[in-house]
Amino acid sequence: MHSISTKLTLAFLFISLTVAGFGAFFTRQITQQEFESFVVERIREDFTIRVIEYYQTFGSWQNIREDFHRPQQPLQDINIAQPKPPPIVFALADKRGVIVIPAGEYRPREIVDDLSLAEGTPINIDGIMIGTALVTGQTPELDISEQRYLDRTNQALLLATGAAIIIALIFGTLLARSMTRPLRELTQATRAVAQGDLAQKIPVRSQDELGKLVESFNQMSADLAQATESRQQMTADIAHDLGSPLTVIGGYLEAMEEGILEVTPARITVMHTEISHLQHLVRDLRTISLADAGQMPLNSKQVETGTFLRRVASSYELAAEKKGIYLKVEVADNPPSIKIDEERMAQALGNLVSNALRYTSEGSISLGAVQNAATNDVLITVSDTGTGIEKADLSRIFERFYRADQARNLEAGESGLGLAITRAIVEAHGGEISVESKIGKGTKFEISLKG
Repeated sequence: MHSISTKLTLAFLFISLTVAGFGAFFTRQITQQEFESFVVERIREDFTIRVIEYYQTFGSWQNIREDFHRPQQPLQDINIAQPKPPPIVFALADKRGVIVIPAGEYRPREIVDDLSLAEGTPINIDGIMIGTALVTGQTPELDISEQRYLDRTNQALLLATGAAIIIALIFGTLLARSMTRPLRELTQATRAVAQGDLAQKIPVRSQDELGKLVESFNQMSADLAQATESRQQMTADIAHDLGSPLTVIGGYLEAMEEGILEVTPARITVMHTEISHLQHLVRDLRTISLADAGQMPLNSKQVETGTFLRRVASSYELAAEKKGIYLKVEVADNPPSIKIDEERMAQALGNLVSNALRYTSEGSISLGAVQNAATNDVLITVSDTGTGIEKADLSRIFERFYRADQARNLEAGESGLGLAITRAIVEAHGGEISVESKIGKGTKFEISLKG
C-alpha cells in the first residue's frame, strides 16, 4: 500500500501534468493562430504592393491573373524544376466589384456583392480606389524560415513544459514529505505510547491543522503520563493508608489471641478507631469513583445559603473553640438561594472547613455567600488566616492523596481525598472551585454555582 507521501507526490505530478499539458496545448494553439495572422497580414501587404505596382505599370488589371500565376523570378536553369506559383490567399476585385484575380470561392469575372466588398481591404492610388483585396479564408503556406521559426517555438514550449513538470515534481515531493513528516512522527510516538513510554513530545513545526494535531498529541501524552504517575502514586498511597490500620488491627488481634495483651476497652477503642479510618477511606474512594464515572447521585433542591452555611459552621464550632479560633458566617440580610444536593455540598464545604482548622492556629475562619449581579452566579467562600499554601502546591492541592506537607501523616479519620472530593462534588453541580493563598496570611477557597 502506498504511503500518503507517495500519494501526494503522485497527485502533485498528475495535477502538474494536467495543467502543463492544457497550458502547452492552448499556448501552442494561440501562438500558431497569432503567427498565421501575422503571415496573413504580411501576405496581404505583399499582395497589395504587388497589385499596385502592376496597376501603376500597366494602367489596368488586364492580364494580371496570368501574371500572378507566374513565378516572380523565373529560373534560367532548365534542369531545375520550376517552383509552384505562390498560393493566392486573397482575391482581387476591380472598382466595379468584378473578380480579376480569382481565389478560394471567388471565380473569374464574378461580381461580388456589396457586403463582401465592405469586408475587404480597399486598394487606393493617390486617394482613388482601384480595387478591393478580398479574404478567401484559405490558410497560407509557410515558407521554410517561417516553418522553422514555428517549429523552434513549439520545441521551446515543449522544453518549458517538461522543465515545469520536473520542477513541480521536485517541489511536490519535498512538500509531500514536509506535510507527512508530522504524521510519521505521530505514528512513531503512538507506537512508543502503546509500548508503555508515555512521555512523548513531538516538535511543533507549523501552526496549521497538523501543528494543532501535534500540540493536541503532546498535551494528551503529557496528561496521560501525569495521570499514570498520579494513578501509581494513588495506588501506593491507598496501599499505605489501608496497610497502616490493618497492621495495627492485625497486631492487636494477634497479640490478644496469643495472650500477650489483654482485651481492654482502650485497646478495643484503638482498633475501632482504625476500623473507622478504613471505612472513611473506602467511602471516600467510592465517592471519587462515582464522580469519575459521572454517576454521583444528586438530590437537588432550592436551599437558602445563609441557613445552609450556618448548618455547616455548627458542625465545627466545638473544634474551633478548642483551638481558640473564631468561626463565623458572613451573608447579606437577604442571602441568595441555590439549587444543590445539601448533603453532598455540606460534605464539600466540611472538607474545606476541616482543612482550614488543621492549618489555622489562631485568627478566624469565615464562610460567606454573595450573588454576582452580572452573571447571577452564587459565590460561596471559605477563608482562613492560617499558614497559607506554597505557590508551587496550589495547582496540585485538588489531586488525590497529594500532600503539600509531605512530612505530615494523615490524621485519624482523614483519607487524603478531601479536596479531590470537594472538587468532584462542585463539578457534579456544574460549578467551579478556585483557591488563592499567601504564605503566613491565609487561604481562600471560592465555589461558583449557578443561582
